[in-house]
Amino acid sequence: MRASSARLLGVEGVTVRFGGVTALDGVSLDVAAGTVHGVIGPNGAGKTTLFNVVCGFVPAAEGAVMLRDKRLRRTRPHDLAGLGIARTVQGLGLFGGLTVLENVLVGARGHQRSSALGALLGLPGSARDERRLAERAEAVLAELDIARWRGALPGVLPHGVRKRVALARALVAEPELLMLDEPAAGLSEVEIEDLVALLRGLTDRTSVLLVEHHMDMVMRVCDHITVLDFGRVIADGPPAVVRADPAVLTAYLGTAG
Repeated sequence: MRASSARLLGVEGVTVRFGGVTALDGVSLDVAAGTVHGVIGPNGAGKTTLFNVVCGFVPAAEGAVMLRDKRLRRTRPHDLAGLGIARTVQGLGLFGGLTVLENVLVGARGHQRSSALGALLGLPGSARDERRLAERAEAVLAELDIARWRGALPGVLPHGVRKRVALARALVAEPELLMLDEPAAGLSEVEIEDLVALLRGLTDRTSVLLVEHHMDMVMRVCDHITVLDFGRVIADGPPAVVRADPAVLTAYLGTAG
């Protein structure tokens, strides 16, 4: 496992309320650069709400989100690419009418240098830009071993391949922070093994923040884990420390015995 002392993302005392329900209660965590950081907890613990706060889908009533020690204010989802953040979602979010390559190209648009008008008029700079983005997308498809499906529509693909397409669309943006929402959901044991190896190989170019229910995978792939229960942090540390924490055992099993 890699370790780093430089903080890329900081969540500082974040509280979120939905009516009379407190979904997050003073949650804090730090994601170090070049690491895989897991967020785990029982259903309803607040994991997805935390992701949504970072991405600007949900405003925090209290607290702050820091990126490279700069506070993010009024972040909107369309700002993420410019901030160096990419996210996958549980539902994959692929466009059914676009091919695999076209879906991945959607994620590359944050690197587009030419204007939309230039593309419409077919200007030379725009053509070069399109070729460059296509090459980037093809390279990521090859890296994830899904290039053979570049011309297929998502609806005909196996679930595991569709998960990789969603990951490719996030990676092609070359984010500093890659946020993965249940990346192992629906995968076979073999596919999970491949995912573990892939995530371990990404930390030389990006940090990873993931929410995941597959505990064995989390313990093997993460450098650091934050555990939520009823919207509060009940444990935080390396996998070996979190695994042995009585509060974690109680949250998941109902007993620390």
